[in-house]
Amino acid sequence: MAGSAAPAASGGRDPVPQGADGFDGLGLRPDDLPDGLVVADESGRVICFNAAAARITALHPAEALGLPIDRVLPLEDIEGHRWWPLTDPYHGLAIRTGQPERNLLLPGGREVLVSARYVRDHPTGPVRRLIVALRGTEARRRTERSHAELIATVAHELRSPLTSVKGFTATLLAKWERFTEDQKKLMLETVDADANRVTRLIAELLDISRIDSGRLEVRRQPVDIAAAVKKHVDAHVAAGQPADRFALRVADALPALWADPDKIDQVLGNLLENAVRHGGGTVTIEVSSAPSKDGTEGTAVTVSDEGPGIPEESVGRVFTRFWRGSKRGGTGLGLYIVKGIVEAHGGSIAVGRAPGSGAQFRFILPVGAPAYLA
Repeated sequence: MAGSAAPAASGGRDPVPQGADGFDGLGLRPDDLPDGLVVADESGRVICFNAAAARITALHPAEALGLPIDRVLPLEDIEGHRWWPLTDPYHGLAIRTGQPERNLLLPGGREVLVSARYVRDHPTGPVRRLIVALRGTEARRRTERSHAELIATVAHELRSPLTSVKGFTATLLAKWERFTEDQKKLMLETVDADANRVTRLIAELLDISRIDSGRLEVRRQPVDIAAAVKKHVDAHVAAGQPADRFALRVADALPALWADPDKIDQVLGNLLENAVRHGGGTVTIEVSSAPSKDGTEGTAVTVSDEGPGIPEESVGRVFTRFWRGSKRGGTGLGLYIVKGIVEAHGGSIAVGRAPGSGAQFRFILPVGAPAYLA
């Protein structure tokens, strides 16, 4: 059985059974831990080797218990240096309490994240227990791939507008007199639009950074959500969309909403732009009262279109980074940011199929009135 104790090969002490040192008091066993756990006694021999450690090292517990820990875990750093002589837990500095997590190699080049804790009877006494935690590198690799994908996306999205800005400004500087006023105006308008595109991308990156680190600030103020929706609809109409493409339905007696107006504008702008760009037919926006996820009073906004909708197999990925509903451009970051903003307000957002078979996004925000108004 993974992690069960076996007699020590030498050292004059019996292994500590699993469940000792407080595990029984918590109702836990080493095999219940999600990470690998290897414990060595004061002589450096393994007395605990849990199931996760067996999975990570591909070594059966019976082969590990009672052996010296440096034989059970022959770890090396990336440069090929053996880790145990470098750290020397039993004979090194007596003030050390352990080793921080680092990436090491097992035989065969398998990568593993390793950290260690030195247990002493008193601060500078000899090591009585050496506790080693092992973790696989899969989660870190996924994070690294996500970061690499983000960098590649940003580089691609920046290259096109910056190339345009550089090209037009260089042309205007070199041949200003040769162009008519209309040509100059057209080129400068293009430069302005591309500069705005770069600014939006940088703002998205900052939002992602704040969302991922939990530092997205919400500055609550009274928000007229119906007026905010109408402002976005009017902007689309002014940009050339027919007025009859939008249907706005606002319920009576909406609760007073306290939210961050700039961030709510960002959410509404993204959802309406997605409906106009990727959907079809009439875009319907409904504003009503609804209970929030914690059961308190809230405000719901539903944006529906009559386009092809979102494939069932893609629904679970809509709010992830880089998801695109079509090949019509965009960074694929907008809905990820929308979800982060809504959740920062304590709200919730969901996607489904609209009555007209298109896509439907619905978010609910708690009223969020300040305590002094309660």
